[in-house]
Amino acid sequence: MDLFSNDSTANLLPCDGTVNYYGPVLSISETRRYYETLLHHIPWKNDEAIIFGKRIITARKVAWYGDSNFSYTYSGTTKQALHWTQELAELKTIVEKLTGTSFNSCLLNLYHDGNEGMAWHSDDEASLGKNTTIASVSFGAERKFSFKHKRSLETLGILLESGSLLVMKDATQTHWLHSIPKSKKVKAPRINLTFRTILLR
Repeated sequence: MDLFSNDSTANLLPCDGTVNYYGPVLSISETRRYYETLLHHIPWKNDEAIIFGKRIITARKVAWYGDSNFSYTYSGTTKQALHWTQELAELKTIVEKLTGTSFNSCLLNLYHDGNEGMAWHSDDEASLGKNTTIASVSFGAERKFSFKHKRSLETLGILLESGSLLVMKDATQTHWLHSIPKSKKVKAPRINLTFRTILLR
């Protein structure tokens, strides 16, 4: 099933979680400015993951920012947060006003083209807590974002536009997987900002 509603009050999931798609929340000029700045001035690094005990280096690149230099561990690797750039701080403020939620960190992803994607997973690390809220802002190439229910295996997807905001909250990470499918049709880069709240001990 494909979803193309721009009504941010509508829950895109049929059950067991809440996903709201706001559509583009920035002007075309703002979207382009942020895209160019993030693409060229973020210290992007290839992501790493440990799968079945083997260290994998991905073509996709990442960066990790936060209120302080706390760490974030996922897929068996740990990252230390960098201090917010001016642009990331601006986007964080925009997202917090739209969602009514405060965030203390952001994981950035750079997909160079459609040959790079993200396999099925949930953002359910203990450091994020239960029923966490994740706000995802996209820049650049439009990409399909897919969901799959963990028990029923029902799938659905939405096309994420440049400058758009998608919010996952409530029990979404407990009951649903999500992914970015690869696509040979996509030739341009996509940057994805996922604002999160890390639980500080």
